[in-house]
Amino acid sequence: MSNLVCPLDFRYGRKEMKDIFSEDSKLNYLLEVEGALAIAHAKVGNIPKEAAEEIARKSSTKFVSVERVKEIEKETKHDIMALTKALAEVCEGEAKKYIHLGATSYDIVDTANALQFRDALKVIEDELKELRSTLVNLAKKYKKTIMLGRTHGQQTIPITFGLKMAVYAMEVNRHIERINDCKKRLLVGKISGAVGTGAALGKHAKEIQEIVMKELGLKAEEASTQIVGRDRYAELAGVLANIATSMEKFATEIRNLQRSEIGEVAEAFDVKKQVGSSTMPHKMNPITCEQICGLARVVRSLSQVAYENAIQWHERDLCNSSSERFWIPHCFILTDWIIFQMNKVFSNLRVFPERMKENIERSKGIPMAESVMMLLVKKGLARDKAHELVRRCAIKAQVENISLLDVLKKEKEINKLVSEDELKRSLDPESYIGRAEEIVDEVVKKLSRD
Repeated sequence: MSNLVCPLDFRYGRKEMKDIFSEDSKLNYLLEVEGALAIAHAKVGNIPKEAAEEIARKSSTKFVSVERVKEIEKETKHDIMALTKALAEVCEGEAKKYIHLGATSYDIVDTANALQFRDALKVIEDELKELRSTLVNLAKKYKKTIMLGRTHGQQTIPITFGLKMAVYAMEVNRHIERINDCKKRLLVGKISGAVGTGAALGKHAKEIQEIVMKELGLKAEEASTQIVGRDRYAELAGVLANIATSMEKFATEIRNLQRSEIGEVAEAFDVKKQVGSSTMPHKMNPITCEQICGLARVVRSLSQVAYENAIQWHERDLCNSSSERFWIPHCFILTDWIIFQMNKVFSNLRVFPERMKENIERSKGIPMAESVMMLLVKKGLARDKAHELVRRCAIKAQVENISLLDVLKKEKEINKLVSEDELKRSLDPESYIGRAEEIVDEVVKKLSRD
């Protein structure tokens, strides 16, 4: 009988990201910081070089196990104290005397967090680049594929499916930029003691912090309390929530375009094996997109915790500790998962240009009302008069369920200005897509270069 509770353990998430947030990996990040701290103390002459080398060598899960740390924590009721005791057990000679020297727990935890963030963001960035590439390919492939645009759920003037994909590709590109910008403020650690003064580290406190961060490839928090400023974590949460929101936006569009009455695109569906409904045999539901939408909402809700944690009592309280054990791994694992799923949807997307064409034809030319209005303006009619004239004609066409052309041909004021051939050309969707193809070309060029 399985005792698993969290869906991350058995349903959602990729191994690559889960490994980063596993107990073993977390312990290894913490130990890496302890090892770097010992090296720094040795370099400023606080402890013997041999002792530092022994601590650094043993600061690994090859020597310190998660199981042993947990055993000690049952007694100490303190995770970092348990870690230092477990590390001391495997260090030989006098080295054990110098473990964790001058540091507070969150010097180790927050610096380890930065290492974890660095690795996790690399995975997400790579996945976003893969998605961006998929969208660029779709933009190129469907650059000329005309479909109805829609605003407020209503049909509008034509767009191309390629342009829609180019818009999404640029949005993904902005998220890659946000990640890299965020990293400048996020990938920082601290070795500055109980309230950030570095008192226990002695006269070399600043140098010790600098050496540790250089060893680990991080920047140092310029001024801290007992913890790294949680405004940094709130920014991270915001970036992840923003990415998740874009994925839900894309997935929602696929779901809407897959509606039976629209039917212009659809998720891949294994017709030989896949079941859409337990009771309705005909169903082919957009289940992956729906999963993305549901999980994106979880990411956004969890990101709120990061903002709450930024509020601390004095130099810090412990409220952030327990909640960060939830929101950080969950937000990373779920965000990575929904990007991965979104890329899978777009990579296997079924696109139906003929249905797009059918929907345009079924619209009886009514969505081309703007094109007619602009034609009349070119012929000398005032813009507001042209708008009102075409508005009346378009509404009449809708109410009577007839083509816009049939109504326009009967308008004397229009007949004075334009010929029937000119009207027909203005009602041709292919003649009214503006710079759509050019924009796709520009996006493809930019993102192929990036």
